[in-house]
Amino acid sequence: MESSNRRIIIVGLFIFIGLLFLTGGIFLIGNLRKTFEKRIELVSVFEDVSGLQVGNNVWLSGVKIGTVSGLTFSKNSNVKVRIMIEDRAKQYIPRDAKVKISSDGLIGNKILVIYGGSIDEINVVNGDTLHVEPTFSTEDAINTLQESNKNLQVITQNLTLITNKMISGEGTVGKLLNDEDIYANIKSATGALAKTLENTLAMTKTLSDFSVKLNKKGTLANELVNDTTLFSSVQYSVLRIQHMADSASLLVSNLKRDSENPNSPIGILLKDKESGDNLKETIKNLQASSEKLNEDLEAVQHSAFLRGYFKRKAREAKKDSTK
Repeated sequence: MESSNRRIIIVGLFIFIGLLFLTGGIFLIGNLRKTFEKRIELVSVFEDVSGLQVGNNVWLSGVKIGTVSGLTFSKNSNVKVRIMIEDRAKQYIPRDAKVKISSDGLIGNKILVIYGGSIDEINVVNGDTLHVEPTFSTEDAINTLQESNKNLQVITQNLTLITNKMISGEGTVGKLLNDEDIYANIKSATGALAKTLENTLAMTKTLSDFSVKLNKKGTLANELVNDTTLFSSVQYSVLRIQHMADSASLLVSNLKRDSENPNSPIGILLKDKESGDNLKETIKNLQASSEKLNEDLEAVQHSAFLRGYFKRKAREAKKDSTK
């Protein structure tokens, strides 16, 4: 009797230990220990859940805070997703927060990610609805890649067509590549442009040097710019020169007018041959009279009456020069 009781106790002890291990394994593997924690339910409506399933995890700032508890169809073929989250996490989720579908790793299970929201907004409560951000699914990515591939194919065809035309000499670029005369003209124009640029740089340097000299005190340019008295004098001189030029122009105009008038003295001298000959004869007579007068004066100096006077004047002039 005593041995039978001992056997029953041992069997019961093994069964109890086995139940403990089984319960611990269930809690560890299924994480059912959170089953007994207080939770709240939130709702989101998606157009496409992209393979989201009941039991997928819900994350907030990289921390798991709940799971997807249900998926049901609503109107317009939308999917209503019920989310169970820990009650202690609601204080970090404002009512204007958003939810999106993401992946746990590169090819992992689908997850829901709660993010965003205003700091001043009140926190969610049981039964609130979170707004949904449209997600970029794998199918969308494939479609985008296909569209990009089509565009790339069209671009490649166009580049091939353009290259063939360039090689055959069609179009402006093709002519530039194949016509040596155009190349020579462009080369010449480039050389002329470079020469023009060089001259421009030289002129710029000259202007810079002139500006430096203009600002240097003591130079004429600086005095002309800064000395109002000198500037006024130069301005007055320029005005006088302009006045003289105007007078000379007027004189030339009068002479030209008088020369064209046959009755004026200048016109008579220029156009009347007889008057011109008389004037020449008069000038010759004056020259001959001047020479005759010089001879008479020389003879007077050597005459007996005035010889002593001229000798005395010569001695006085010599004495004055020696002093």
